[in-house]
Amino acid sequence: MKGPLPERVTERQNPAAALLETRKTREILTLMNREDQKVAAAVKRAIPRITRAVDLAVNALAKGGRLIYLGAGTSGRLGVLDAAECRPTFGTDQVLAVLAGGPQAMFKAGESAEDSPAGARRDLQRIGLNEKDVLVGLAASGRTPYTLEGLRYAKRRGAATVGVTANPDSPMRELADVEIAINTGPEIIAGSTRLKAGTAEKLVLNMISTATMLRLGRVFSGLMVHMEMKNEKLRERGRSILVKATGTDPATAGRALAASGSNLPAALLMIWKDIPQKEALRILKQEPNTAQALRQARAEHLKKHSRNLRHHASRGKS
Repeated sequence: MKGPLPERVTERQNPAAALLETRKTREILTLMNREDQKVAAAVKRAIPRITRAVDLAVNALAKGGRLIYLGAGTSGRLGVLDAAECRPTFGTDQVLAVLAGGPQAMFKAGESAEDSPAGARRDLQRIGLNEKDVLVGLAASGRTPYTLEGLRYAKRRGAATVGVTANPDSPMRELADVEIAINTGPEIIAGSTRLKAGTAEKLVLNMISTATMLRLGRVFSGLMVHMEMKNEKLRERGRSILVKATGTDPATAGRALAASGSNLPAALLMIWKDIPQKEALRILKQEPNTAQALRQARAEHLKKHSRNLRHHASRGKS
């Protein structure tokens, strides 16, 4: 007969927080800050496993699959937050999140949904999870029934699986191709994983989605060339990116952006290669890695510019 499960790290009392409610505000904040400083170091130790997760995601998305976050409560909401930012930042619909309890659970706690394995199967069937996808199960405890069943279902469907938890030696280890266990130690409020554990999850999700998009060429030289420009602030950012990347003046950048149909990669190609929008779009369609196409166009432009300078210099001497 199996004995009781060991106490989860996130459920333990933090000795440093004894009688914390009796302390002055500055003391409370100082302790919180000191505990938070442990998070980045804990994430750093997990970089080899995060690397494996990113490689799975890159492989999946390159073949037309999706990066899917699945979780309940705080963990699930963090997945929604990261996925929601991927469309406006990277211009992709290949990252999505599934939250136990549905969209309403984002704004109003419905934590009972985390105990429903059937709910996980139903939610993943609804989005058509398949063998091309990679599922990232999020559970600070590592034991959430909803998330564990989601990982089991994904494995049965042939999808790659990643588990993100704050508790080492959780059941996720047996269910995920890659387990990312970030041990940030006991919280200052025992069990409140919206604190250090949640911060660690947020950092890991940032790393997975951002590194994946970088590897797939959705970012060029640290610039959001695939961002959506749906308000004036973002249109101004788009013009600024054109100016920074090409060295052109703001007016020329604005005209190129308008002629491209607010397609930044196309605008960059139009400036560097002196071609119309249709030709720029054809090049981008042929080369799925946008950053690679842009690097090549910039290199050709710089080479041509250098050659013209040498030509003018030689004519000036004659």
